[in-house]
Amino acid sequence: MGRSRYPKEFKEQLIQEAQEVGNASQVARRHGIDPKLLHYWMKESKHKSFQEAPTEAKKITAYVPSAQEFKEMEVENIALKKLLGEKALEIQILQDLLKKTNPGYRRNLK
Repeated sequence: MGRSRYPKEFKEQLIQEAQEVGNASQVARRHGIDPKLLHYWMKESKHKSFQEAPTEAKKITAYVPSAQEFKEMEVENIALKKLLGEKALEIQILQDLLKKTNPGYRRNLK
C-alpha cells in the first residue's frame, strides 16, 4: 500500500483548524487522517520560519568572554577549588574521627 500525499493547502487548513478548535486529535479523526500525522505537521509548521530565514541569521556564535571576564572566572575557579579541597579534608577528618570513636561502625565510608 502506497503512502498518501496531501496538498500543502490541505495541511495548512487542518493546522489552522486544529489551532482554532484546540484539539488536533478531534480534527484529524474528522478528516480521516492519523492524529500523529497532524501533530507532526503542526510541529513542522512551527519551524518553517526558521527554514525560510537567511543563512546569516541561522549562524550560532560561540560566547567568548572578554579578558576581564576571563580573569574573574579564573579567580572564582581558584577560590572554588580551594573551598572544595577544604571540604574534602574536613570530610576525611570527620570520617577518621568516626572510625576512632566508633570502632564497631562497619559502613564503608569511601
